[in-house]
Amino acid sequence: MKKIALSALVALTLGSVAANAGDVKQESEKGFFDRFHAKGDMRLRYETIERDDKDDKWRTRYRIRYNLNVDITDDILLETAISSGRYNPTSGNVTFKDDDNWADYFIDELKIDIAGIKYSFGDSWIRAGKSAHHIYRPIKTQLIWDNDIRLEGVNYGYKDDSSMIRVGANRVHRESGYKIGDDINIFLAQYVHTLKVGEAKANLGGGYYLYDGVKGNTVQSKNKFKQNSNDGSVYLEDYGILEAFGELKYKDVMGRPFKTALTLAYNTLADDDNFGYDFSVEYGATKKVGDWKLGATYRDIDKDAVYGAHNDSDFSGGGTDSKGYYVKGKYKFAKNVDLGAWVNYSKLTDAEYDYHRVQLDAILKF
Repeated sequence: MKKIALSALVALTLGSVAANAGDVKQESEKGFFDRFHAKGDMRLRYETIERDDKDDKWRTRYRIRYNLNVDITDDILLETAISSGRYNPTSGNVTFKDDDNWADYFIDELKIDIAGIKYSFGDSWIRAGKSAHHIYRPIKTQLIWDNDIRLEGVNYGYKDDSSMIRVGANRVHRESGYKIGDDINIFLAQYVHTLKVGEAKANLGGGYYLYDGVKGNTVQSKNKFKQNSNDGSVYLEDYGILEAFGELKYKDVMGRPFKTALTLAYNTLADDDNFGYDFSVEYGATKKVGDWKLGATYRDIDKDAVYGAHNDSDFSGGGTDSKGYYVKGKYKFAKNVDLGAWVNYSKLTDAEYDYHRVQLDAILKF
């Protein structure tokens, strides 16, 4: 997979040089510093977790992200980013501890979050390397994919006014200390169709995400098996996840935007405990100071419906085999400051444990 990504990077770069050989004058009109695009954010979080089988937990955490993208040419973009949360593919959170040196919380916790090339042509693009999340998720559902998952490989995307396509071949990220085992690759395809339904815009779509090489393989991260079927050392099921969803988006409902969506996930390679869904609503938006939005989701996800190391790392403690709901809210306190809250009440279905989680956030954007 690394050879494929490297070859694609070289081919894209050489192809762009040739294609843009006659546009030197146009390229030179763009100033050197105009080619750089930087942004970042830092989030402080206070969190409480209560569950029947463990002691209650209270903790303060932070997450920092910084992106720096460079326009190599009009068609080629170098995408880079660092973030906190080293060795964790589904979270950038770092927990503060009383006895650690402050310097250890930052430099030692940073990871290369994004490092890739994006080549754009017409309504399409090709990305090679470790790229930002680009699979479409209605109301940003994390039923199958966590917000922080980064795809590492070669991916293609297309989008016009009525259609969106994603296809790709990627490799599962292995954390330091969890590298023993065979490689696991992800082959993905997704299609989204957009149409007008009365006053709303509807997105109807589906996808298939094949994890090649999971059954009989070792755990991929410190998060263990995240409730997927296992014998304590290896996975017992394979994962070929069929996705279907419908989403309605209204621009104005009593003066604010409104969204609602239903997302389904079915693991075609497991015989039992292989179905999951979530139903979500969201009202409002946070574009201007003083704006707010509220959202709610109900989710029910079987033990082997999805690959537990890659879906929502917060709901029910992360992974699968749970059901319940969460509500969330965000308020734009200042131009570069957002305040947020997230509350989760669910049940771990296999053990019948209650799980309660609360997160309070302050987010500074720069």
